[in-house]
Amino acid sequence: MHLNISKRKDGKMYLSITKTFRDKLTKKNRSKTVQSIGWLHDLEKEYPDPIAHFRQVALDMTNAEKKKRKLSLNIDMNESLSKEANGLQNLGYALPLSVYHNLEIHKFLKKMTYGKSFEFNTNSIMMLLVISRLLNPGSKKKAYENKGRFFERFDFSLDDVYRSLTHFDEIEKKLQAFLHSKVTEKYGSDTSVIYYDVTNYYFEIKSTDDMRKYGKPKQNRKKPVVQMGLAMDKDGVPIHYKLFPGNKLDKETFRSVIGEIKTKYDTGRIIVVADMGIITGDNINYLIGGKPEKPLNGYVLSFSVRGGTKDFKKYVLCEDDFVDKSGNPSTDESDFKIKSRVIAREISVTMNSGKTKKQFVYEKQVVFWSRKYYEKARAERAEVIAKAIDLTENPQKYNKATSYGAAAYVNDLEYVKDTGEIVNKDLKLNETKIAEDEKYDGYYSIVTSELHMPDYEIIDTYRGLWEIEETFKITKSDLAARPVYVSDYSHINAHFLTCFIALTILRLIQKETNKEYSATKIIDCLNKIECMNEQENLYLFSYRSELSDVLGKTFGIDFSKKRLRLEDIKKIIGDVKK
Repeated sequence: MHLNISKRKDGKMYLSITKTFRDKLTKKNRSKTVQSIGWLHDLEKEYPDPIAHFRQVALDMTNAEKKKRKLSLNIDMNESLSKEANGLQNLGYALPLSVYHNLEIHKFLKKMTYGKSFEFNTNSIMMLLVISRLLNPGSKKKAYENKGRFFERFDFSLDDVYRSLTHFDEIEKKLQAFLHSKVTEKYGSDTSVIYYDVTNYYFEIKSTDDMRKYGKPKQNRKKPVVQMGLAMDKDGVPIHYKLFPGNKLDKETFRSVIGEIKTKYDTGRIIVVADMGIITGDNINYLIGGKPEKPLNGYVLSFSVRGGTKDFKKYVLCEDDFVDKSGNPSTDESDFKIKSRVIAREISVTMNSGKTKKQFVYEKQVVFWSRKYYEKARAERAEVIAKAIDLTENPQKYNKATSYGAAAYVNDLEYVKDTGEIVNKDLKLNETKIAEDEKYDGYYSIVTSELHMPDYEIIDTYRGLWEIEETFKITKSDLAARPVYVSDYSHINAHFLTCFIALTILRLIQKETNKEYSATKIIDCLNKIECMNEQENLYLFSYRSELSDVLGKTFGIDFSKKRLRLEDIKKIIGDVKK
């Protein structure tokens, strides 16, 4: 604390005692007045030297505060734990809680309860579900049972948690839109490029229903699944999600999700980045608004080399125009080569009548080859070929399920319909198919509506798609979004809403720390910032790291103290909620 002297325009000086602190939002030092003293000319009537006097007062206040932070402990080595001792408590949750409140989710939830007759606090429940999803993921019951781990008054029952899920489902779309508006306002969101992908989540059930259906499982589990379409902004922060029945094809989810973003989020022109599962004539036509000459929106999509036309394959394999990273004509020694062309490509578009028509789109095709990808493809195929050879020599060892992959390189393979047993035992390797596939090892292609975007920028833009793939991995591993334990659709949607909020908060933490730390490392660090009750209202901490210091400094929370009083912990929690 120090004495602050403010000089007014008329020359008068006003004295006050101020305290310096670090603003958690601006990350800059700020001062706040802790005591107003008065005008200097008035104080001179009472004190010989008011400035010297009150400087000493400020110093005494500082020393008193420092002294307050020191105490002596008498430790009884025979002391037993109290019967109410409940293990360690976590303080790391203060960080995601600060983002939660900075996004004003608590205000939105309070507003959504106007006119409702709830006897429970929906914000308190959402807060528990989101924090638990981040730090200790599991079922709703598990989250409720572990609520004592946090320094919060979670005054509701487990039944209240389940009742709240129906309400969360009802406000899900409004909450998604509100969340994005606050992300944009508080942290910034670049939606000029939008990444889109689809995944599914399995359920531990034996029969299907209207939503949970058998589809193509991405986790290799033969369980009913629900499809999720997810869109993220240029920084990898989630924008919007939508659930679909498990048997919905990836390409059929695209227009629904992108359409909602365009109509509700005021994004302006967008460039959508997606993989080849989305690339259909209807989806491309939807994006460009039926205007090939002047596309309303753009796209950067992966394009299958092996599935391309004869003309495209011929273009890919032709060495003409390939250049290396330096822009020089590529050679056999080049580790990377790239080329591109602008063409009018024919696509099929479905009309309102259900009939299809042919239409040309003008796009740039970027083709590149990487030695690293080439060697990787050869190594992976070598394993498949080895299995295919063994299949031809020992067909009795295999059936339809176990021959998967290798079967593509075996001629005339037939199975018994009911058992999957291999019928024909005289099998030969399909060397023609192997040779054809080998031609395209290491080659990749991307197509885009952005005809004037430089080739390397196109590749870099597409590579950003890995963040959404990583995001799905995070939800399924770190956030344990699957398997899903709730069954009612409204509860399923509410479950994924809490996952979506938790994921958004996690991505914003990564964004604020310049994406230098993985989600796993951040979650692990926050989990370790925990303490035990040492004596009365005194808590002892035992973890500190470079990452905890970085996180604390970035979000204005001091995680460096070895001991804190309960009042200090409550102040930290109170400050992050302001």
